Order: sequence, then structure tokens, then C-alpha cells
Amino acid sequence: MTRHFSRGDAGQAFPIYITVVAGLLFLALAYLAVGQAATNRSGAQTAADAAALAAAQEARDQLAGEWVDNIGDPASWERIFNGLGVGLDDTCWRAAQLASQNDAHVDACAPDGPLGYRVEVTADDPVGKSIVPGTENKRAHASALAVIEPICEIEPPDGDGKDDVPPRLTCEDQEWELDPEDSPELPKPQDLFDVHLADS
Repeated sequence: MTRHFSRGDAGQAFPIYITVVAGLLFLALAYLAVGQAATNRSGAQTAADAAALAAAQEARDQLAGEWVDNIGDPASWERIFNGLGVGLDDTCWRAAQLASQNDAHVDACAPDGPLGYRVEVTADDPVGKSIVPGTENKRAHASALAVIEPICEIEPPDGDGKDDVPPRLTCEDQEWELDPEDSPELPKPQDLFDVHLADS
């Protein structure tokens, strides 16, 4: 049997159709807003990670430089490897530099213990307009913690009676024959310390 729809039926269905389409459009815009916010947050976290690593790497390089300067004073090595350098310069300028390169700026940067740096950043670009009121001026915030980890073991020299023989230095799987007069063969900063992100 053939069923015929009247104009009245079509008229009743049209508002329902409009409502369904409007609902789907709203959901699409909502997902877009969530995506915008997630992208902005991800960018801020990338900037925070890069900034914290940069500050820690700069501190690592300074500690390594101090170790080279004091290679003839083995009594100071443990202090340096524990992050207790003497007169180290501030390294947060590197954090600001890397944050800027990732479209963010540093809100806070400070040592976290002798071998860590904690950085907080804010994204330069706002989330942008969306269906959520007030988001056009909202900016994502993120923080990160980078730590410097000594990777060397200091071993006393063989007992040969020579006071000027430095201790042996084993960094992971490599053993270094230390010669203060042959600095090109000395370990590099990355040979002495590992720098990585930690849970903040």
C-alpha cells in the first residue's frame, strides 16, 4: 500500500531537521574549540620543556667548565658533580630564549635544588575566538622541570705513591685517562652529565 505524506507532515518535520542540524553544528564547533585549546596547551608545554632543558643544559656546561678548571684539584670534583658549583652564572636567560623561539614567554624560572631547573611559561598567542565566551584572550600556561644527572664515577688512582696522579673517571661505559695538559681529550659536558625532563 502506498503511503502519501501531506504538506502538514513535511512542515512538522522541517523544524526537527533544523534542530538536528543546529545541534550537529554546535557539537562541531565545540570539538573545534576543544581542539584549539588542546593545541595551544600543547604548544605551551613544548615551550616549557624546551626552556627548562635549556636552562639545565647551560648550568651543566658551566659545571663542566668548572670541573675542567679544577681538574688538578680532585678534592673539589664531588662538590662539582653534586651541582655545587662556585659562582655559576644565572642560566634563566637560556630559558627565556628557548621559550621565545617556541612562541611563549617565561613567567618564572628558578633552580630546583642544586641539579634542577623549574620553568613556567605562558603562550604568546591566545586560544582565539570560539563558541566558549571569553576564550579569545585566554592563553595557555605550562610548567616543566629539567634535572642534571651526573653520570660519572670517581675512582681513586692506583697506589703508586704519586700525589699528582688524578683519580680515574668512568662515565657510563667509558673510562677517561685524565691529563690536565691535554684538554682536548677531556670529557665534554654531555660526557659528564645527562640532562632530561622530570615529572613536575
